[in-house]
Amino acid sequence: MGATLTDPLVGRLVDGRYLVVSRIARGGMATVYRAVDRRLDREVALKVMHPHLADGAEGADFVSRFRREARAAARLAHPGLVAVFDQGVDGDTSYLTMELIDGSTLRRRLREQGTLPVGEALDIAEAVLDALTAAHRTGLVHRDIKPENVLISEEGRVKVADFGLARAVTEVTSTATGTVFGTVAYLAPEIILTGACDARTDVYAVGILLHEMLTGAQPHTGATPIQVAYRHVNVDVPDVSDVATDMPTEIDELVAAFAARDAENRPPDAAAALDLLRRTRGALTPEDLALRHEVPLAETPEPEATDDDEPQLPPVPPPPGAEGSAETPGSAGSASSPVSAPSPEEDDDRTEALGLVGSGTTIALPIGTGAVAPVDTVGPALRARRRRRALVATLVVVLVAALAGGATLWWATWGPGAYTTVPSGLVGAEAEAATNALATLGLHADTSQAVHDDDVPAGSVVSVEPREGEEIHKEGTVRLVVSLGILMLTVPDDLVGATAEQAHARLAEARLEAAPDVLVHDDKVPAGEVMSVDQEEGTEVPHSTPVTLTVSDGPAPVTVPQVVGSQSKNASATLKSVGLKVKVTKEFSETVPEGAVISQTPEASSAAHRTDTVTIVVSKGPPLVEVPGVVGKSAADAEEILRKAGFVPDVKKQWGGLLNIVRFQSVDPGDKIPKGSTVSITVV
Repeated sequence: MGATLTDPLVGRLVDGRYLVVSRIARGGMATVYRAVDRRLDREVALKVMHPHLADGAEGADFVSRFRREARAAARLAHPGLVAVFDQGVDGDTSYLTMELIDGSTLRRRLREQGTLPVGEALDIAEAVLDALTAAHRTGLVHRDIKPENVLISEEGRVKVADFGLARAVTEVTSTATGTVFGTVAYLAPEIILTGACDARTDVYAVGILLHEMLTGAQPHTGATPIQVAYRHVNVDVPDVSDVATDMPTEIDELVAAFAARDAENRPPDAAAALDLLRRTRGALTPEDLALRHEVPLAETPEPEATDDDEPQLPPVPPPPGAEGSAETPGSAGSASSPVSAPSPEEDDDRTEALGLVGSGTTIALPIGTGAVAPVDTVGPALRARRRRRALVATLVVVLVAALAGGATLWWATWGPGAYTTVPSGLVGAEAEAATNALATLGLHADTSQAVHDDDVPAGSVVSVEPREGEEIHKEGTVRLVVSLGILMLTVPDDLVGATAEQAHARLAEARLEAAPDVLVHDDKVPAGEVMSVDQEEGTEVPHSTPVTLTVSDGPAPVTVPQVVGSQSKNASATLKSVGLKVKVTKEFSETVPEGAVISQTPEASSAAHRTDTVTIVVSKGPPLVEVPGVVGKSAADAEEILRKAGFVPDVKKQWGGLLNIVRFQSVDPGDKIPKGSTVSITVV
């Protein structure tokens, strides 16, 4: 309680949003607090990175990876992973906000119960592997699976915590210092030997976790982390049945598969491991699942979170026969402080750095050497041999020390020490931030080259040369190709009114792509002429934007209707209703009534287009014929003359028509009247 009350963050508002209520735990990398998100009015877990991890060149890389991994973890959506809500920086405080789980850790469960029944242990391992499967599918590796990072809610739900932070620490320390960080009890051999890890590294940790849940103890222990690491590299994980004799062989085979020293012999990822676990469970009986190995419970009280739980470098174990000595060979009487191996009582984020101590100076254990001190737990028959080996090792240390001056000069000037690696995280970062990150490593940045890029925002890095992870001289220059953003091009301002062919040529000159034309019928705009453009002329658009032209396809097609025989007025209205123009001509017809359509061109049912002209011929009725003079003619002659002229004679007699001579005619001779008209004659 005292530590919580004196914690300067308790009661503080972080980033103007998160009110810190109390401290939950403190570890070597970060401190976790219970906080209230004032903006969303919910409780969260606030994880604050220790400020000293951000110091120096390696610190800048750590902070960058801390944030990047937070973003990667936040993209994971799985009920078995503790959700990451937010990450940010408030002054010197780098933080994450995560889902707050009310419950306890698997570590506390093991403290309280010692071991778990087979069925419950398989349930927890299954939940962990199911969560890791989602991460492995995205290329993420947890790297620090341990009981402290397996949370069990009050409802019994299992969640994996601390996704990403362990990876950030491992990457930075492996790259910058050659030192391996991780919880020693769960480290896979390949991490200790080479620093490399993949999904199989997590599978190994789950195997150790399963062994511990079933036996109540970690399979590899020792007086120092070095000894524990040695056993991971050189000793197979013992069978669970060596401790719990009644355990079925299927459990031994499952743990052996997960925790195989050679990564090639393990399931390739969490999905494969999960399938193997489920098949193993299916082979067990209910009695097997109920088995539980009883162990005495530790009576030590659960420790409170402390402020001094920082990772330290452990010493080399003293040579056989020299146990208890406070001096290391060649140390000239200088003492080194021992560090205990990780125990179940350590805080959630406890990590140990694997290293060597000699001549009073801490020397990081180079990745790939496998130079881990053996555990001195053999019988008396081997002690003499070990004593001779220790003497040889001491002589080697003395020889190395004698050559250190010249070797150090070579190493730093021409050898591997003269080179570093191009840090990751540059591509996609803002150019200024990338330049600063390089400067912290003593590297120069050349930002003279810039290119347009569709995906990388303007001012951010598109690519680097040498590439990220490649070697470069410590004072070398990294060429940063900076994005100018997406290329913008100007839409020509003379497209509307041009022909489609002309418009396409102008777009090509402007380096813009033309989308397929949209053809629209129009009565007024000639076919092939551009009517409109979907992008405003004269404006800038991204170079990848297709420009669509709306082009006239001329008047729409129509079918000429039938109007022959119709009255002229009605015929014109019918033709105009379908968009056709009408031209009227007239002629006499002896067969078609006056005002009716005699003929049309084009004929009915012909294909035409709107605005085309249809000519109709309208009847003026019969033709006009000159009336002949028949006065003075005999009645018979007069009738014949009128009939021949095209008229119908109408004979009327006066005074009996005795003389049979035409005295009068109804139409004067020489007048023109329609052919077929009736002409009356009076005969006396």
